[in-house]
Amino acid sequence: MKKICLVVVGLYLNLLNVFSQSVSKPDTAEYQTRKLKLEEVNLISSYYHQDGNNSSVTGGIGTEKLTDFANIIDVKFTKYDTKNRLHTFTGELGVDTYSSASSDKIDLKANSSASSSDIRIYPSVSWSMENKQRGTTIGLNASSSTEFDYQSFGLGASFSKKSKDNNREVGIKAQAYLDQVKLIYPIELRTTTSGGGRERDDNDYASTARNSFTGSLTYSQIVNQRLQLMFLLDLAYQQGFLALPFHRVILNDNTHKSELLPSSRFKIPVGIRANYFAGDKVIIRTFYRFYHDDWGLTANTADIETSIKVTPFFSVTPFYRYYNQSAIKYFAPYMEHTANDAFYTSNYDLSKFDSHFLGAGIRLAPPKGVFGIQHFSALEIRYGHYNRSNGLNSNIVSLNIKYK
Repeated sequence: MKKICLVVVGLYLNLLNVFSQSVSKPDTAEYQTRKLKLEEVNLISSYYHQDGNNSSVTGGIGTEKLTDFANIIDVKFTKYDTKNRLHTFTGELGVDTYSSASSDKIDLKANSSASSSDIRIYPSVSWSMENKQRGTTIGLNASSSTEFDYQSFGLGASFSKKSKDNNREVGIKAQAYLDQVKLIYPIELRTTTSGGGRERDDNDYASTARNSFTGSLTYSQIVNQRLQLMFLLDLAYQQGFLALPFHRVILNDNTHKSELLPSSRFKIPVGIRANYFAGDKVIIRTFYRFYHDDWGLTANTADIETSIKVTPFFSVTPFYRYYNQSAIKYFAPYMEHTANDAFYTSNYDLSKFDSHFLGAGIRLAPPKGVFGIQHFSALEIRYGHYNRSNGLNSNIVSLNIKYK
């Protein structure tokens, strides 16, 4: 069971480009139906390791060691229909294997427990239809994520519209996640109704709902041949059981509690993305986001990535991201909460901190294929180091192979 959100891993799993083929018109007035075509396959693997000393499982102190080995396969098919609309079908399957020293402390008396490691499986499918004559694209997606203490199902829909000159585009997206959280409490807080007994028996634990709903609005603009801008607005609402029951809170009188947070949360992130083409060999990508929610957390994110083409088939991409946030209203460190607090958490992911994430990637795309294999069109390797002001640090290495 994961104790933190591996947002660093997510930075490596970039959105894939949609590739389309040119359409040849027959002499007749009707278009011919295209057969389903395998467009590309992406194989992504990453290894992530972190360390720190503010574990939420033990009340804000103790080891945060965690390792995660993730593997994802992404398959994309395309097809033109009789109205010359491009249909894109994408299927993805991800499997994470991770171990966490902190989650092993759910039972403080155990030398080792099943919760010290787990597997997460997360398949997803999506479909989009692009009408180039109208400049519109519609899409649908569905996803699932399963691990021992958490089950998530996602559904989404999207629509975008381009201007006649293709210089502007407006997009809207709606997404819903309907989740179930198993109520696995620290060993000393368990009762016959709160979970306990044999740790790997699914019948031992009750579960409760956590639902998330997001609406997104984007506007992109090609300013000139070198500069492209995108503005982003998200409105997100969560409701249900938003705490994690195995996160301990130790009050100032040494009383043990399970983390308790409000049953709703409203989030407003806004951002701007700018891509600048500084000649044929250099692309500079920048991003800034401001975030605020009704738990009192305010955050700023700024990152820059520069892609430098050393040769026509080899490029280097250094990147850097700076992030800072305030603490939520309900956070306090180890043994600083009191019995009078209505809500309480010692999860340092919700504390005040700033962080730095920097690294670089290399990409090979030789015309005869990677290692001379024609259909392996690209190989990318990335490394990043993450450091947080409260002592958490991590490293990640990822590998992406594209078959086309």
